[in-house]
Amino acid sequence: MRTAVVTVTGEALRVELVSAESEGGEFDPAECAFEPETSTPNECGPGPGPIIPEMKELAWGAGSFIVFALLMRVFLFPRLRKGMDARYNSIRDGHEAADAARAAARSEVAQYEAAVSAAKADAAKVVDAARATLESERQAQINAANARISAKRDAALADADAARAAARGQIEAAVADVVTSAVEAATGNRPDGAVVSRAVADAMSAGVSR
Repeated sequence: MRTAVVTVTGEALRVELVSAESEGGEFDPAECAFEPETSTPNECGPGPGPIIPEMKELAWGAGSFIVFALLMRVFLFPRLRKGMDARYNSIRDGHEAADAARAAARSEVAQYEAAVSAAKADAAKVVDAARATLESERQAQINAANARISAKRDAALADADAARAAARGQIEAAVADVVTSAVEAATGNRPDGAVVSRAVADAMSAGVSR
C-alpha cells in the first residue's frame, strides 16, 4: 500500500508516494503536512480543496469589490453621467437647431412663394393694362382710319355727284339741241330753248327716279 507524503518547504509543496511494505516501517502521522481525517489513521489527510477559497482570498475579493463600488459611485459614475448628460444635451441642441433651421427654411419658402405670387399678379396687371392700352390705341387708329376713309368716300361721292351733274348738264344740253333740231326739222319752227331744256330735264329726272 502506498502512502502520500506531503512536505512543505517554505512556499514549495512536495508530494511523495511511499510504500510502507517496501520500507518496512509503520505509518507516522507526524510526517504528514495535513492531519489524518480518521481516528485510526493509516494515511495523511487530503489537505484543502483546490477550488474552495480561503478567508483571506474572500477578504481581498470583498475589499476590491467595495473599493471598485466606491470608485464607481464617487468618481466614475458621476463622470459617466455627466458625459451622458452632455451628449444628450448636445444631441437635443442639435435637434432643436435642425428644427429651427427647418422652420426658417419653410418660412423663407413661404415668403418666396408669396413674392412670386405677388410678382405674377403685378405682371398680370401690367399685361392687362398694356393690352387695354393697345386695344384703345388700336380702336383709336381704326376710328381714325374709318374717319379718313369716310371723308375720302364723301369727297369721292361729292366728286362723283359733281361729275355726274356736269355730265348730266352736258347730256341735257346735247339732248336739248337734238330735240330742238328735230322739232325745227319737223315743224319748220324753232321751239323755245328754255321750254325744251325744262322738258328734257323733267324727262331725265323721271328716268333717273325710276
